Amino acid sequence: MPSQEKEERDAHRRALAVLQEQGFEPMVGGAYALKTHTGIWRDTKDLDLFLRKDHIERALEALDREGYRTEFTDPLWIAKAFRGAYFIDLIFSSGNGIATVDDLWRRRAETCEVLDREALVVPAEEMIWSKAFIQERERFDGADIHHLLRAKGSEMDWKHLLWRFGERYWEILLVHLITFRFSFPSDKDQVPRWVMDELLDRLRRREDEAAGADQICRGTLLSRQQYLHETNVEGYLDAREFESKDWTGDQAYPVRYPARSEGQDDAHRGGR
Repeated sequence: MPSQEKEERDAHRRALAVLQEQGFEPMVGGAYALKTHTGIWRDTKDLDLFLRKDHIERALEALDREGYRTEFTDPLWIAKAFRGAYFIDLIFSSGNGIATVDDLWRRRAETCEVLDREALVVPAEEMIWSKAFIQERERFDGADIHHLLRAKGSEMDWKHLLWRFGERYWEILLVHLITFRFSFPSDKDQVPRWVMDELLDRLRRREDEAAGADQICRGTLLSRQQYLHETNVEGYLDAREFESKDWTGDQAYPVRYPARSEGQDDAHRGGR
């Protein structure tokens, strides 16, 4: 094994071991989980570990004692630990604050071998739930969802997955299922017929509803920056303000409503 690859695996393995030994029960996600579920390996310098938010500060303290440099990167969804060129993401929600890690993630996680250790792995359904919202210009996780559906669709708990997306976000799931059928037409049966019927029935019923009166942009739940024209120029309301419980604004890509005064604008974007 090349020395660089060994350093990477050692940094990741030790962080996983520390958190396991401290009783945090981290769930492995990202490239390692994708490999576990689908057999596809994607080279990575990071290790994604999923924990509940109330465990994050103590997990960072444990890694800090082990010599990792740590930071609570974003109070909405992520913290990080660094060892040299390699890092560990401690994730407790999706970047929009919607797909929050809860006890069901842990209860439904299987134990598999990761980095030569027995470790909990994020369930495929929860991977789809969190990846479905990642639709940035520079990153789109739809292909990962397709890989998971191709490899695991017939084994998935579809009732649970529909429950995760609920009444607010089922359209996102439907879009990914349609593009999966486009990408892998020979594997369409990995998605049960009743699931497609249910979601298409919902779509037909929604077509009979009147359009909403308020100008709200929900595209901001999918991308931090690609809908700023609608919010900052056209004055559409940012859906994150209403649908993400802990939302306090975005410092990197701030929303500045044209109709707001300067004081109101500052209050809106404070915190992130």
